[in-house]
Amino acid sequence: MDTIRPFITGSGLWKPANTISNDELVHSYNAWVEQNIALFGDKPPFSNSEFIEKASGIKSRYVIEKDGILDTNRMRPSLTERPDDDISIQAEMAIEAAKDALCAANKLPNQIDAVIVSSSYTQRPYPAIAIEVQHALGIDGFAFDMQVACSSGTFGLHRAYEMVKAGTANSVLVISPELTSPQVNFTDRDSHFIFGDVATAMVVENSKAITSPLHTFEMVSVRAATQFSNNIRSNFGYTARACDTDPFSPQALFHQNGRKVFKEVCPMAADHLENHVASNGLKTSDIKRWWLHQANINMNQLIIRRLLGKDADQLTAPIILDQFANIASAGSLVAFNLYHQDMEPNDLGVICSFGAGYSIGSLLLKKI
Repeated sequence: MDTIRPFITGSGLWKPANTISNDELVHSYNAWVEQNIALFGDKPPFSNSEFIEKASGIKSRYVIEKDGILDTNRMRPSLTERPDDDISIQAEMAIEAAKDALCAANKLPNQIDAVIVSSSYTQRPYPAIAIEVQHALGIDGFAFDMQVACSSGTFGLHRAYEMVKAGTANSVLVISPELTSPQVNFTDRDSHFIFGDVATAMVVENSKAITSPLHTFEMVSVRAATQFSNNIRSNFGYTARACDTDPFSPQALFHQNGRKVFKEVCPMAADHLENHVASNGLKTSDIKRWWLHQANINMNQLIIRRLLGKDADQLTAPIILDQFANIASAGSLVAFNLYHQDMEPNDLGVICSFGAGYSIGSLLLKKI
């Protein structure tokens, strides 16, 4: 009996029309500090664009809505609640990325067996965003949501890999609609610049289902690891109603101990990647491309130096966070989307995410 081999056959990307530069964000944030100067005493926490770029590598970000974020009397996106019968914002994002991936894979919706929406947040508990997307695209089969913070995308691809390998699905659509800006505390100097909004999608299928082999990658192996940590946390949840606490307090939104995250996650990710590559009888020097999580340029540079013993150029380890900021689980997938077309047959690459949980997910790919 032939062993079923999973492949990535299509990749899709959707980004909002709105962007916010560091200068725009800093101007708004500093104006908010001036308005609320009494809260800060002798040391108002002003920010500047140079600090942001040096600390993170981020220069700009895409956002679903811009004006509300920059409004010093609001400091959060201004979104309109939609009727239940209208498509949700997150499903709308997901559908656009999905269409792009289906086109790349030369697939019709009725050729997809399963839909996974895997992202750091979903805008409601149920019905699943994935089922809403499934319905809107006219896909039979089944769909479900899953969340593993910044590793949601790679963990979703792991599930697709397993379903295809087990023969329970021939073609799986994995979508990561990262609507992150609503959970950002835009009044916090240490985190107001970190995130952006975007959606990615990938088609995973077995060899017999492939209809577009142009940019196809075999999923050679996958690996995942988790280790509990409170250093990256969001406490937003439905139990706030029962606890009589403010569901929108700073503790409910994204917050982190950035120094501890840097110190602990970088060696974890490097060890994970070294072990994943070695378990396949390979050396890190055998890998042509590293599509790494896009949270912080300094983290990526440190991890790459550990893996390769030297700095890497833009093709070896693409950086897209300068334009997109941290887009949660979509970061490494956007890097793949924008930097895979030049790969030659038998070239090897690794997609890797790392983030809250802690969680790390990686996929070893081979160009076909």
